[in-house]
Amino acid sequence: MRRRDFLRTSALGSAAALGIAAPAEGGVVASHEADESDKSATVAGGFELEETTIVDLQRDMVTGKRTSRSITKLYLDRIAANDRRGPTLRSVIEINPDALSIASALDKERKQKGSRGPMHGIPVLIKDNIDTFDRMTTTAGSYALEGSIPLRDSHVAERLRAAGAVILGKTNLSEWANFRSTHASSGWSGRGGQARNPYALDRNPCGSSSGSGAATSANFAAVAVGTETDGSIVCPSSANGLVGIKPTIGLVSRAGIIPISHNQDTAGPMARNVSDAAILLTALAGADPRDAATAESNGRSVPDYTKFLDVNGLKGARIGVARAKFFGFNDEVDNLMRAAIDSMRARGAIIVDPADITTVGQFDDSEQEVLLYDFKADLNAYLASLGPTATVKSMADIIAFNERNKSKEMPYFSQELMIQSEAKGPLSEKAYIDALAKNHRLARTEGIDAVMDKNKLDALIAPTGGPAWLTDVINGDHFTGGYSSPSAVAGYPHITVPAGFAYGLPVGMSIFGRAWSEPKLISIAYSFEQATKHRKAPRFLPTIGLDGAPRDRSAAH
Repeated sequence: MRRRDFLRTSALGSAAALGIAAPAEGGVVASHEADESDKSATVAGGFELEETTIVDLQRDMVTGKRTSRSITKLYLDRIAANDRRGPTLRSVIEINPDALSIASALDKERKQKGSRGPMHGIPVLIKDNIDTFDRMTTTAGSYALEGSIPLRDSHVAERLRAAGAVILGKTNLSEWANFRSTHASSGWSGRGGQARNPYALDRNPCGSSSGSGAATSANFAAVAVGTETDGSIVCPSSANGLVGIKPTIGLVSRAGIIPISHNQDTAGPMARNVSDAAILLTALAGADPRDAATAESNGRSVPDYTKFLDVNGLKGARIGVARAKFFGFNDEVDNLMRAAIDSMRARGAIIVDPADITTVGQFDDSEQEVLLYDFKADLNAYLASLGPTATVKSMADIIAFNERNKSKEMPYFSQELMIQSEAKGPLSEKAYIDALAKNHRLARTEGIDAVMDKNKLDALIAPTGGPAWLTDVINGDHFTGGYSSPSAVAGYPHITVPAGFAYGLPVGMSIFGRAWSEPKLISIAYSFEQATKHRKAPRFLPTIGLDGAPRDRSAAH
């Protein structure tokens, strides 16, 4: 199953495209309020940290121009002014009430002991399915876990804290990581309401890491962490004009992350440029005894991914174009990809076109089967880890909770996927074992590995997706095409990087390859980024015309 196709709806009517959910009543914890006089935090007044990089922020802290506390305060003001009022992105579901005190402590440590590294004092947003043992909750956007505080940090949170990052808050997401209904609206959760795309507010931010995508693009933090099962880092990165890295399974620990599938889940960086994404990946990567898959990273991960930021990374690289099934869904996207290929060739890349993955489409059903089996088993294990205070202890409990609370949990779409998952048996069943073996054979051995071996490739490329669709909470998402499933099912790395704009909306290009090939992919992505510089900050337009210009919302339909 291509998860995008599985979740898409054939209904393309847009009569309800502007039916944005209201903010969840009392659902968002916002302990910080912007000073109404601070116009620097608002969209209209500009923002002094707009598009500022981690390197820029570190330079400012080293020179004394800024402190971690002052940087954190600027981002908090920006969120308060624009996320729940103004453009009302609804991309942040909860603010860390201790963010400013953490930043102050890191400033003091910098003065006394020096910097821990590139992430010291840098504000980071993380998705609301990543555990933190602090005064924030972890809910996957669902009221069923409202108030849930796990017994310890996720490994991702542990790594961020050890690196000196300031965890600024939790981002909104597609509830249960977009695996509750077959016709959900990406970016909608019971607790958070409907997240919006900062380029055009009536457009969708895409994927389950939608809040991380919208917030990072809107300059609400330096960087953010998302999670992906199939497309949920790369799609929101593409739709929000970001760089997103879905790592090889096992490079980043999943311990303490509300799961869908241990075969495909991973956390990863979402950033406004490749350099920041590489810095964040370095902080996140590391073996963890709580996640057995990370043992595979020993000898394969590297201590510093920024070493592969090579402006000449395209020179001599053999890059295949995965055309079949991934091109042709949008003429403007095809034009952007044509220009991207020309840019890579001009930078010295050797283009093999086409270099098709011949097994695409043959593992759609088996992917669905594995995800449904894994979701029940893995979610039940996660809920058991919360201890005796958890109010729901199984997927069956969550299904029952949703039925009892239909008005706030299921106002637009139901929970078909949860019901299908609950009906599955144990992971020892033959149907599951066979489906998983089929996935790995067709996505790995006969899929990505085969086409790369045949053509002696360093990487493959394809469009990540099309321009963002109009949000439609009644009919659900309107995916039109793009790349994610082969890398997701294989558990292989996948980077998306801005490739330009179609109708004023950002479009990303996917760069992907074999397991543990992050260094090569980062090198290629950075070289392409430096050659093209496609990233542009969003303008928070209410809606957008076919020429990419703002237009009157009343004339939108």
